[in-house]
Amino acid sequence: MLDFLTQPKFPQTALGIEKGRLTALSLSREGRGTFGVRNGAVIEMPPGLITPSFTDRNIHSPQRFRASVEEVMTAAGLLGQRSWSVSLPSSSARSAIVTLDETALQKGDSEEILDWKAEQTFGLPAERLRITREKITSESGKARYFATAVQLSVIEEYELVFEAMGIKAGLVLPRAICESNWLISTASYADSLLISSNDEGFTAVVLRGSEPNVVRSVTCSPAEQDDEIYRLLMFYQDRFVQNSAEMPLERVLAIGEIAPEKLRQISREALGREVTVMDPRDVGFMTPGGLSFADLAAPAGLAAFGM
Repeated sequence: MLDFLTQPKFPQTALGIEKGRLTALSLSREGRGTFGVRNGAVIEMPPGLITPSFTDRNIHSPQRFRASVEEVMTAAGLLGQRSWSVSLPSSSARSAIVTLDETALQKGDSEEILDWKAEQTFGLPAERLRITREKITSESGKARYFATAVQLSVIEEYELVFEAMGIKAGLVLPRAICESNWLISTASYADSLLISSNDEGFTAVVLRGSEPNVVRSVTCSPAEQDDEIYRLLMFYQDRFVQNSAEMPLERVLAIGEIAPEKLRQISREALGREVTVMDPRDVGFMTPGGLSFADLAAPAGLAAFGM
C-alpha cells in the first residue's frame, strides 16, 4: 500500500484542475467501500488560461484563475471550505518507477543517489523539484521507488493562488495517481491497469496488488491511441507474463474517451484474451447524473483518501 497517500487523514473536499475545466466536490459514503458525490460542480475555464506543463508556466492569469476556482467552489456549495486536496493536470507533474541497485544504496549516501536518479528520470536538477518517493517491492536485487515530481516554480504558481484565497492544499498530486486510488482501494491478487486519457495522449499505470509496477506517459494523437494501447499491452505481456498459462492482468479502468468494446478487442489481439473493463460502479463510485466520471475520477479519488 502507498502509505504516503493514505496517512495522515487528508481533506474530504477536492479540486480537479485540467487544461480547460475545473471540478470541485466532496464525497459521501453510500455503503461499505462505495462513494457518491455530496456536493459537486464542473465548469469550463476561459481558453488559454491554463497551459499544463512540467517545465513552463502553467497559469497565464492568476487573477482569472482565482475567479474560476471561486466560481466552481461556489457552484458546488463549497466556497467556505478551507482545506482541500488538489489534482494537477497530467502534463504538470511526472511519475515514474525509479530503480536502483541495492548494493549501491548501501555503499553510498542514499539521498544523494536517489536525487541523482530522480534527475536522470525527470530531466531536471533535484533542487528544482518537489519529489515524493515511496519504496515499493524490490525486484531481482533492485530497490524500487514510486516517485512523483513537480517543478517548484510550477507548484508555486498554484499554491500562491490558493494562499491568496486562504485555502490550505493538504495533498497535491497528478491526475493519474489520484485516479489510481480507485484500483488501489479495490486491489486483488491480479494486476490492474489504469488508462487515463489527456489532451496529449494517455498515462498508463499498472498496479500489482496495491502497488504501482509500471508507469508510462504516452504522447499520441487520438487516431494513434489504439495502436499505442496495443503496444503497451504487448510490452506488458513480454515483460511480466512468464508463461502462456499465467494471466495476471485482470482488470482495466479507462478514464476518458476510450470505448470499452475497443479495449476488449485490443486485449484479445495483444494478450489472446479479454480483460475485464471496469466502470465506476465496479470501483465503488456512484457517478451522479449530468456529471462525467472523466471529470470526477481524479478529485473524487483524492477526496476518498480523507474518508
